[in-house]
Amino acid sequence: MRKWARRYVIAAALSLVALVPLTASGAGDIDELSDVLLLGDVIKVLRVEGLRYGEGLNDDLLSGTGGRYFSDKVERIYDPEAMLSVLEASLEKRLTPEETRAALDFFGSDAGRRILQLEISARVAMVDPAVDELADAIYAEAVADENARVDAITSFIEINDLNERNVTGALSSNYHFFNGLVEGGSHKMSEAEILDEVWSQEDAIRADTLGWLQSFLYMAYGPLSDSEMQAYLDFSETEAGQALNGALFDGFDAMYREIYFALGLSVAEALQSSEL
Repeated sequence: MRKWARRYVIAAALSLVALVPLTASGAGDIDELSDVLLLGDVIKVLRVEGLRYGEGLNDDLLSGTGGRYFSDKVERIYDPEAMLSVLEASLEKRLTPEETRAALDFFGSDAGRRILQLEISARVAMVDPAVDELADAIYAEAVADENARVDAITSFIEINDLNERNVTGALSSNYHFFNGLVEGGSHKMSEAEILDEVWSQEDAIRADTLGWLQSFLYMAYGPLSDSEMQAYLDFSETEAGQALNGALFDGFDAMYREIYFALGLSVAEALQSSEL
């Protein structure tokens, strides 16, 4: 299991339709988009990862003393309905009706549904540390063989700014985690000390995140034909594709800010209880 928590990587919504900005999408359209994007399934995977992350916090920060009380807290923090609500609110706020329709058109197509299912399957598989390591090895072999799909994955990451967005989100989550520790009273850290601690992790997070993205995307999109992959790259560069990508990342970032602050508070509470 990699050290840094992960976000869902969904590239974007895609259309060649001209856009009319500034009019927010309706709730009904967003509900439909949420279903088409399989966000409920995404949340299930993120919850599994989150519960495992909570186990790591218990082992690393609480020396395994958190017990059922702490695990119950973590389970409540990773509330699927609350997590989904934050994502859908971001989509409704950020997307115009035209952008929403573009997403529905693409991801509702046979190719779009297949892409999403491949992403989910790869994400589920890589929850297993052994599969995660295997994906790294397969990607490294592809690089050594100069497989053309490696270049496509690199382009995909760049078009959607996936590495930078994930790194920024991870740093933000860690910042809110430390704020939770301080708010909970278990740690005394100034704002400057928190920022120093967070930024000290940047290089490690950046390298680890890029490695994970490459392995994950290579595994997920391996079954796509070259023409399907190129079409996805082309669509990802459209205004609608970029808009959905931004809306999803905003939603995930907002969701994880809440989650990590709550995790920090819970760890602080558990630490203080153990000292009584």
